[in-house]
Amino acid sequence: MQLSFNKYLEYRTGKLFCEETSLESLARQYGTPLYVYSQSAILENFHTFERNLSRVSSLVCYSVKANSNLGILHLLREAGSGFDIVSGGELARVLKVGATPQKIVFSGVGKTESEVDAALAAGILMFNIESAGELDLVASRARHQGCRAPVSIRINPDVEAETHPYISTGQTIHKFGVPKEDAVELYRRAASLPELEIRGVACHIGSQILDIDPFLKAFDEIKGLADSLCASGISIEHLDLGGGFGIRYADEAPLELDGLASGLEARIRNTPYRLVVEPGRAIVGDAGLLLTRVLYVKRSPHKNFVVVDCGMNDLVRPALYGSFHEIVPLRQGSDGRLCADVVGPLCETGDFLAQDREIPETQPGDLLAILTAGAYGYVLASNYNTRPRPAEVMVYKDHARLIRQRETVEELLARENL
Repeated sequence: MQLSFNKYLEYRTGKLFCEETSLESLARQYGTPLYVYSQSAILENFHTFERNLSRVSSLVCYSVKANSNLGILHLLREAGSGFDIVSGGELARVLKVGATPQKIVFSGVGKTESEVDAALAAGILMFNIESAGELDLVASRARHQGCRAPVSIRINPDVEAETHPYISTGQTIHKFGVPKEDAVELYRRAASLPELEIRGVACHIGSQILDIDPFLKAFDEIKGLADSLCASGISIEHLDLGGGFGIRYADEAPLELDGLASGLEARIRNTPYRLVVEPGRAIVGDAGLLLTRVLYVKRSPHKNFVVVDCGMNDLVRPALYGSFHEIVPLRQGSDGRLCADVVGPLCETGDFLAQDREIPETQPGDLLAILTAGAYGYVLASNYNTRPRPAEVMVYKDHARLIRQRETVEELLARENL
């Protein structure tokens, strides 16, 4: 039986498989908690973006912040992906896997001098500038290095998108981007600086957006600005729509990517612009899961708790955003149901993976899979309570390979001094 909308996860003879690999066997071999990713799902998601945008000049830049494991980055680089980065550390990661510098876009509101220097030395496609102060810094560092810095300016288009307030970025109340009414003057300033080469106009309106209309409205804003700039003699090559393409975690209607692509194609056809998109969650989110083992089942007339060996330090999204992740057993069979909070071992009341969730009856020692955990899972993990972070495994058909070893307590202590 295939599991809901996850194409690479299904029960076979009562046991849960990822592609052609038994998840029970992975838990035995690598322990729990354990992140598991489907290589086929990652590649299919990436190629879906490429295929839908193939009728226009476009570049798909995977958003590294969603999941920065080197094994995943290498897989996507081999598939032809570009990369959207937000730190010097992410730049180092994509360069380590052989990324083409002219397929790297550097976003983020707080770029430092050393990060700008590293990106200039690498020869990236462009910086997405988010403030006048950052424009001055990039120009100064380019002058110091004796080169020209390629820049776009990230516009805050003041487009509202229905999503969690913590991951909404496209309105004037948010820290991201330059207000659209200030953009023309900042572009004129950039054009007057010989150290800068203007490449494009950028925006990003938020994350986990399932409606195509906000994307099209934002694109209209940046295209309108680009047209105006071109008419005034400031050349624009790239229109960077950012990312934020939503996925299904439960019963949400999926984003109509083909409809979005058609709308973008109609707007960009017969223009000189190249479209840049930066999907992250939409490529890795439903390709990953987190395996965990039941430690205890606590029952009372008022509340039931299923205590598992992973916690908010391993997957913080439910505690941070109130996010829903489907939780299923690795073995089918129990007809009984239990309404419980699925909680971790951390010393925090907020340490939960699900609240008041009806799940199959479970016993200590049972294995559970927390689904759709491929994005903003491991990258947000911490060592709270001195807990080592999980291992990560990539599955392809019936083969699994370790792409990150589990941390040890000894490694955590090694960097500290008495």
